[in-house]
Amino acid sequence: MSDNINNLFTSESVCAGHPDKICDAISDAILDAAIAKDPNSRGGIEVVAGSNKIALFGEIKTNAKLDYEDIVIKTVRRLGYTKPEWGFSDASEISNNIHQQSPEISIGVDEGGAGDQGMMFGFAVNETDELMPMPIALAHALTRRIDYVREAGEIKWLRPDGKTQVTIRYEKNRPLLIEKLVAAVAHDENVSATDVRAEIIKKVFLPVINDFNFDLPQDKDIVVNGTGLWHIPGPQSDAGLTGRKIVVDTYGGYARVGGGAFSGKDPSKVDRSGAYAARYIAKNIVAAKLATKCEVGLAYVIGQSRPLMQTIDTFGTARVSDKELYDFMDKLIDTSVNGIINKLDLKQPIYSKTTAYGHFGKPDLAWEQVIS
Repeated sequence: MSDNINNLFTSESVCAGHPDKICDAISDAILDAAIAKDPNSRGGIEVVAGSNKIALFGEIKTNAKLDYEDIVIKTVRRLGYTKPEWGFSDASEISNNIHQQSPEISIGVDEGGAGDQGMMFGFAVNETDELMPMPIALAHALTRRIDYVREAGEIKWLRPDGKTQVTIRYEKNRPLLIEKLVAAVAHDENVSATDVRAEIIKKVFLPVINDFNFDLPQDKDIVVNGTGLWHIPGPQSDAGLTGRKIVVDTYGGYARVGGGAFSGKDPSKVDRSGAYAARYIAKNIVAAKLATKCEVGLAYVIGQSRPLMQTIDTFGTARVSDKELYDFMDKLIDTSVNGIINKLDLKQPIYSKTTAYGHFGKPDLAWEQVIS
């Protein structure tokens, strides 16, 4: 963000039952199932979901025997899609087009090289306890709350799918107040727009913004279901695709985004592991109070182990020299592909934890840990 005295910044999040997130969840459920049986499994799993259809694509190299259809059905069912009348459910048609990993990719990865070229960025800022930007942290908290009140039965007419959007007003680069608050939720036909709005404000917005010590914006600055109603959730209304929500998955547009998405990719794919390492470095720099804002950039080439680029940008907030920052990074983590995998223990079936509400800011994930 610039140094203007007053600024607005907007970020969005989506619920776990959003069409793109369904695809991310299936991709990572397949990856986790493979890694659970064979930690050296490698894959790039892509999923497309549309009206009553789910198609699996991509590559995999594993000794695990996988029941792809069972994984898909259980994932879709867990996300709440159990009613065929919605045009997408656990009874939808499944086609499996996954193939063996390309030998040209495999040979480079076998020697400890990156599974692809690419650049990736990690970011941290001291706006929240998780050192995430306030707009995306708040947007994620709202979508998580929407899913919770549906699954817990607190709002019985909610259906799986939804979005939130938050606009924060900054003063002197610090979050001051919520300027605009937006949610879209799928719901039963017998509920009025007035009741939807009232319940979402009462049971979703208020509890979350109270936790963040904000006030509700004015009534005119709150939008719930901008078209007035939304009945059909999921891919029947809007097709889904793995990796399409990369801005939601990262920093809500507040920081630069790398060239590749995350879900369905094993840690030899630096699109994923490199982004996690960059976040780990940036977060630890801010947590150590070496800077109040930090963006770390990494870049790799297929088949080579070490990054071609390592950069640290603290936007003028650093309290130490550049040399001290780079020395800190070098001591914190070896940014070779295997160095990242080993340091962050990435050959574990952990990836389904990342598919909703972002890949960053979750305290139980290895790349979110802060050194003492």
